[in-house]
Amino acid sequence: MTRALCSPDLTRDVPQSGAARLDSIFVLRTVALIGVTERAGNMGRTVIESLAGSPLGESVFPVNLNRPSVLGLKSHPSIGAVLRWVDLAVIATPAPTVPDLVGACVESVGRGVVILSAGFEESGLEGAALERRVAEQARRGRMRIVEPNCLGVMNPWNGLDATLASATARPGSIGFLSQSGTLCTAVLDWSLRANVGFSAFVSVGSMLDVGWGDLIDHLGDDPRTESILIYMESVGDARSFLSAAREVALAKPIIVLKAGRTQAAAAAAAAHTWGLTGSDEVLDAAFRRCTVLRVDRIAELFSMAGVLGLQLRPRGPWLTILTNAGGGRRPDRRFSYRLRRRAEPAFLRDKGGTRPGSAAQLESRQPDRSARRRRPRPLRRGAEGRHEGP
Repeated sequence: MTRALCSPDLTRDVPQSGAARLDSIFVLRTVALIGVTERAGNMGRTVIESLAGSPLGESVFPVNLNRPSVLGLKSHPSIGAVLRWVDLAVIATPAPTVPDLVGACVESVGRGVVILSAGFEESGLEGAALERRVAEQARRGRMRIVEPNCLGVMNPWNGLDATLASATARPGSIGFLSQSGTLCTAVLDWSLRANVGFSAFVSVGSMLDVGWGDLIDHLGDDPRTESILIYMESVGDARSFLSAAREVALAKPIIVLKAGRTQAAAAAAAAHTWGLTGSDEVLDAAFRRCTVLRVDRIAELFSMAGVLGLQLRPRGPWLTILTNAGGGRRPDRRFSYRLRRRAEPAFLRDKGGTRPGSAAQLESRQPDRSARRRRPRPLRRGAEGRHEGP
């Protein structure tokens, strides 16, 4: 199964040492922005404008060789010239400069780097060679990198917005991971209109280093994350993904929208991320084995997260069917999901055990309806108003 799902990635020799290393990306105190200028449209300027007004604002350090200050903040000629320890470096420079900058970060940065630059493996052979050099530098410093060709990373709870997005997500309980920066922008715009909040908002890029398994492990340990939503174009390291999903899905729902069901869609996704999308039938089997839930539309990602947030997690495959008719279709659907029918519960029988229980007995087992109406919807955490799917 792993061979069928994995893409042939020559850069996966970057050390992988678990989700704990991602704390330098998501749980941080200082950020350095390499390549920031005051020029309109500059990637670094977009990030520094987002961070300047956040709780991290006083711990943001621009790095620019040619300017003493950027947007009122003191600039440093190199990452090594920053006198504070830097937890996370955000690189927004042309692709050919990135490998050497990652090498400089090895000596001066904690363990985290976000690369916003494009022009790596997705652009051809020269870009692939640059990506291998980045991997070599990262391996030397045992660093964790959120990879090239990505929108960036947000942690709305601590004010981190190292992205190219025009707005910052609201804090909430959803961990959102996407392999499409364009989709990230669309979901973010919708979430701000619909008052939906996130515990993490991550564009994973080409997954040179940090992949699905690392992020799922991290969000599984994050107490603010209640559900994990994924837009996936390629699987990447299948063994890591399946191992993490199998463990985390026992406690938190993992819902995946996987692109590439048809051959044309798979080819488009592979061209975008330079990875194999994997056989759809194999993916379905792998998702079922790990209890990962698969949906077909973006709106279903959030609708399913809302439904799962309002009910207890099932403790097994047993199912009791309550219907006011024959319910012929229900057993058919039950078998398609491999559920098993449990005998009629004791509370539905009279003491003699021969007649169905009354409507009053059923009603006594229902949750308090007024309490259900009062309970806030998990997708509107900390906000007013109803929401609609994107």
